[in-house]
Amino acid sequence: MTTPATLSVTHLDLDAIATFNGRVAVIVPTDGKLSAPAQRVNKLTKGAVKRFVASDAFEALAEGGLQELAFPVGLEAEAVLIIKLDRTAGTQLARKAGAAIGAALNKKDALVLSGSVKRASDVALGALLKAYAFTDHKSEGPAAEVPTVTFAVSKPEDIDADAVTALAQGVFFTRDLVSEPANVLTTTEFASRLKDLETLGVEVEVLEESDLEALGMRTLLAVGQGSRSPSKVVVMQWKGGQDEAPLALVGKGVVFDTGGISIKPAGGMEDMTMDMGGAGVVSGVMKSLALRKAPANVVGLVGIVENMPDGNAIRPGDVIKSMKGDTVEIINTDAEGRMVLCDVMWYTQERFAPSGMIDLATLTGAIIVGLGHENAGVFSNNDAFCNAFLKSASTESEGAWRMPLGQAYDDQLKSHIADMKNVGTRAGGSITAAQYLQRFVKDGTPWIHLDIAGVASVKAPTDLSPKGATGWGVLALNRLIDDLTAAGEA
Repeated sequence: MTTPATLSVTHLDLDAIATFNGRVAVIVPTDGKLSAPAQRVNKLTKGAVKRFVASDAFEALAEGGLQELAFPVGLEAEAVLIIKLDRTAGTQLARKAGAAIGAALNKKDALVLSGSVKRASDVALGALLKAYAFTDHKSEGPAAEVPTVTFAVSKPEDIDADAVTALAQGVFFTRDLVSEPANVLTTTEFASRLKDLETLGVEVEVLEESDLEALGMRTLLAVGQGSRSPSKVVVMQWKGGQDEAPLALVGKGVVFDTGGISIKPAGGMEDMTMDMGGAGVVSGVMKSLALRKAPANVVGLVGIVENMPDGNAIRPGDVIKSMKGDTVEIINTDAEGRMVLCDVMWYTQERFAPSGMIDLATLTGAIIVGLGHENAGVFSNNDAFCNAFLKSASTESEGAWRMPLGQAYDDQLKSHIADMKNVGTRAGGSITAAQYLQRFVKDGTPWIHLDIAGVASVKAPTDLSPKGATGWGVLALNRLIDDLTAAGEA
């Protein structure tokens, strides 16, 4: 398990700067005017800060960027980090600046002199999120000790260290789950890690195959019947609100996806360890909610399966009956995520009658063709609900783009032997997948489907994460839950 750097907030003590052992980060606005702590660092380093700020290099430095001055004279610190950031910078730039600090930690403690920057909490969150490395399976293993990032400010109450850390821990939990290989994160191990959330106050229930069979979750069970790992559904409840109906989050948790009998090409199949990304995001949100004691009622349900080819695996042409009662003709066994989700979504509505339901899944390659790795695909039956999410995602700088739904797409799912097929044609593949899921949304249930195939794990670093698992969605959903709570809707 990867632990974020320890975030500490303390009153500014100018005299403590000289003896700090680690890295001293100084935030300087674009106009070059030095704050009191920056002036103290400049004095201690015999004018080094002012010389850099007056240079062409500072002028060329992008806002949110960082320049390191190694082994400065006059300080015990091994480096001074100069970050260019205006006092009134927005959330995205503030987090980018923090990420620059996080990337430069190099396992060392840091003292951040943020001056009068208004979004110091965002700087802190960016620093924690960027300082992530999944090393559980490297010889050195995870770090025995994590660095401490101390923000020395005149008003410590302006930074809620507990809230920032709770968000970072939720994101790290998601990243760790998505990063784990499938021989480690089996269906049983996944459920066990979620069961551990009980220590934080989350009510966790694990439904085993016998329970799922009794409930009629046959489409979910069909996906996993070719695997030796038992299929499961994990139900997590955070009851931080009053007696209002909960918001429901539903995640696809395919711990490994070979495609089944409709087997995938060998090249790139190793990436299918991340096909449980939707369930990973749901898990990270539930952890953050519990850690920060969010005053909301939220249920998180994840369907955990493994899609393997086997003598007992489902075949193209099979017909499976869902929990809802609709029958599904299997055209492609690699369109398995929607079969997992549809049963869990129906169960969620039957049991909890949620105020709204959001499902998340690394569902289609088609969404990557359409939106690349910059945006998740957003589908919804409710404009107000969808717009609230899009606003939250925009505030958190997590890319999201609304996609259409329509009868013409739904017509592609018609089957001549069953109530529906599990895929349509290649055209509009992410949309027909959403149409399939919408058939399992009850009238009157506000619903959002998030296809996160392009954003859950990436091949190059992002502003706030290294290459690999991003934790996309944890911040946006936490924000949405807070916004709905403030509006009396969650």
